[in-house]
Amino acid sequence: MKEQFYQYIQNLQDTITSKLEAVDGKAKFVEDLWNRPEGGGGRTRVIENGAVFEKGGVNISAVEGELPQALRDNFGVKEGNFFACGLSLVLHPKNPMVPTVHANWRYFEMYDDQGNVVTQWFGGGQDLTPYYLLDEDAKHFHSVCKNACDKHNQDFYPMYKKRCDEYFWNAHRDEARGIGGLFFDYLKETDEFSLQDRYNFVTEVGNSFLESYIPIVEKRKELKYTASQRDWQEVRRGRYVEFNLVHDKGTLFGLKTNGRIESILMSLPPKVQWHYNHIPKEGSDEAYLVSVLQQPKNWI
Repeated sequence: MKEQFYQYIQNLQDTITSKLEAVDGKAKFVEDLWNRPEGGGGRTRVIENGAVFEKGGVNISAVEGELPQALRDNFGVKEGNFFACGLSLVLHPKNPMVPTVHANWRYFEMYDDQGNVVTQWFGGGQDLTPYYLLDEDAKHFHSVCKNACDKHNQDFYPMYKKRCDEYFWNAHRDEARGIGGLFFDYLKETDEFSLQDRYNFVTEVGNSFLESYIPIVEKRKELKYTASQRDWQEVRRGRYVEFNLVHDKGTLFGLKTNGRIESILMSLPPKVQWHYNHIPKEGSDEAYLVSVLQQPKNWI
């Protein structure tokens, strides 16, 4: 399974970066190959200063070796080896009318002293973070997520949509990071679902990513915007940074386990603002966004 999924994310990275370069029309992804001293490595691809994407990354990694202390504590074991691979992407568009997007699909195995697999699972999801909330874009994104889920189980979309709303919640602000999408973790083999079933579901979601996001980008990337709207985008990007550095489990895990800093912090936007007690004008588009973020909404 690990070879099967790693081959999948290598191909998916190629597909996604090629499409994003075509949409941007100016910038190209720069590739950075890296090795992890403890075992494994990755292929980081970053795009910057494009016509559409101000900054973004589409990264894959496959790492292995002894369990880091943080994982031992998490699993309640004294020792063990692991393998983990995944694709993680974040895209920060220049135009504030185009949402930021994040996605991640990953696979994990843990072994005993004899090298036998003792546990294995999939995780991942995707979520949208708009700066100006256009309802039709939110409905499109969630519709694609739901369609991918429904092909495998009618319960998946409502369940993983709810988990996404709960996970991407800036507790210290009491508001959502964005308008959600899907979030799932620890998808193991069960009586109902084989590991291949889990693989088929996760790759279905991964394959649907471009369909969920690119039509929104194409529709909004040429819209005019003002300097004040750009300022608002950068203020809201600050909330994105806060979530990633305060709450995001992947970021915190990477920082605690000698992860590759450049890849971990690739998710952060290049230009951000913080203003003291910034409150949008009542009745404004900015206030509408904030009102929706204070209570998760069902878009379908």
